[in-house]
Amino acid sequence: MAEQKISFDDGAAYEKAMGVWTKLAGEVFLDWLQPAKQLQWIDVGCGNGAFTDLIVNRCAPASVEGIDPSAGQISYARDRTPGSIARYQEGDALALPFVDSSVDVAVMALVIFFVPDPAKGVAEMARVVRPGGLVTSYSWDILGGGFPVEPLQAEMRAMGMPTQLPPSVDASQRDALLALWAEAGLVEVEMDEITVESTFADFEAFWSMMTGFSSARSVANLDDAKRAELKNQLRARMTPAADGSVTSSARAFAIRGRKPA
Repeated sequence: MAEQKISFDDGAAYEKAMGVWTKLAGEVFLDWLQPAKQLQWIDVGCGNGAFTDLIVNRCAPASVEGIDPSAGQISYARDRTPGSIARYQEGDALALPFVDSSVDVAVMALVIFFVPDPAKGVAEMARVVRPGGLVTSYSWDILGGGFPVEPLQAEMRAMGMPTQLPPSVDASQRDALLALWAEAGLVEVEMDEITVESTFADFEAFWSMMTGFSSARSVANLDDAKRAELKNQLRARMTPAADGSVTSSARAFAIRGRKPA
């Protein structure tokens, strides 16, 4: 059965389902990156601005430009933090609206697997970064089971149901990322693994997050009996704590490299 594709146009829906995971992984990523202050950043595929806000709040940037192809996501990003120094515009990761060597850091946060041509996307980031600047990214280890909604998708697969994969999912893997950064001519390339976990008040809160993400359309299209079966299978998979809370984890790969001086 063909796997469905993931797309995001609703910033509020993304925030409800994935905001917590974006922030958790983003915090660890920035701890690892340890960027200098007063740098000029571009956040490629900024979505609803969740990670862009972390850059503003954590990194004391001189400027931040968020780029995303979705008008709905850009609208949400602009409204989420009025007065922020972050600026947002619609744009294409394969044709960034910046001149050569014009920013200090280019980042893709949980995005590279959505880019139709990841090699061109990384090359575009390298193009707009100044010599000595950083090109960096972190991405869920989707094929290795690190996606936040993997528990649900594993049960869906077991039931013969279609699940969603990004169009360039192979680019999320360690060896593929290293090859992309090497192909772009970046140096001092380093990688790290990010593992985060989130605790939900109870199984119902966990189920709401899982079905609010990219699997929502598949789950919503099930008849009541099939949906109940899926929910029960997922419930059996998770082990609640004594207080009824449910904890789940996710894993991502982080990579950084410098443009040669």
